[in-house]
Amino acid sequence: MKSLFTILFALVTITTFAQKDFQGKAIYMSKSTIDFDSFGGRGGGQMSEARKKEIADRMKTMLEKTFILSFDKTASLYKEDERLAAPTAGESSRFMGMMGGNSIKYKNTKDLIALEETEFFGKKFLVSDAMETPNWELGSETKQIGNYVCFKATMMQDVNPTDFINMRRGGREDDKKEQEKVETPQIEVVAWYTPQIPVNNGPGEYWGLPGLILEVNAGRTTILCTEIVLNPSEKQVIDAPTKGKEITREKYNETVKIKTEEMRQNFQGRGNGGGGRRQ
Repeated sequence: MKSLFTILFALVTITTFAQKDFQGKAIYMSKSTIDFDSFGGRGGGQMSEARKKEIADRMKTMLEKTFILSFDKTASLYKEDERLAAPTAGESSRFMGMMGGNSIKYKNTKDLIALEETEFFGKKFLVSDAMETPNWELGSETKQIGNYVCFKATMMQDVNPTDFINMRRGGREDDKKEQEKVETPQIEVVAWYTPQIPVNNGPGEYWGLPGLILEVNAGRTTILCTEIVLNPSEKQVIDAPTKGKEITREKYNETVKIKTEEMRQNFQGRGNGGGGRRQ
């Protein structure tokens, strides 16, 4: 009976997808955890459990988010659900204020166009990515996510140098030497996709599978689809963003690293008495 229901559900989904003006909306919950052994540099591994919980609670708005993926047969828009974006407080508020507001990620898997409209230190950027087909390894393992049968796929991915969650940041000298040995750290990405929604798309930068990606596990981050609406009553215009200074991902990452290092040195200077009175 269950297999018959699955077959009927798949037929309905494929029929829906065949419509000329097909569009879908998927809601994703994103959650990240902190590696306290490297968080905060020297001494991070000696934090008490109470201190770890305090930091995690302060950074909850950064580590747990809800996103909406609006997609058609070839293109998508991915952005945070502003209705659920809670106001931040304390250290995380100041950090997020400098890093900027919510970004909008656009992908067109037919024309191989990937753009991100984002803000950093009060300046808007339009970041372009080289959209090369991901090197997924397809597996035969399956699992059920909601009403959809999903298949497993894996790949190794370079860690974005601006990703403070998955980029190890040790403060000790041996940690730094170890980092220098590895030019570009990598993490394993595990994705679960459903052929029942045959679009070559997914959350964030993920795509390249024969079905919508419903779950991603990448390093210390998990992205899970919690709701799907096919052909919603309110259609979303899926156009490429146009606002901001045009820049490549490589140049943008360099800008972020430079500014972040300046900010880190300023904070260290204050901690070392750099903000004392002039003689």
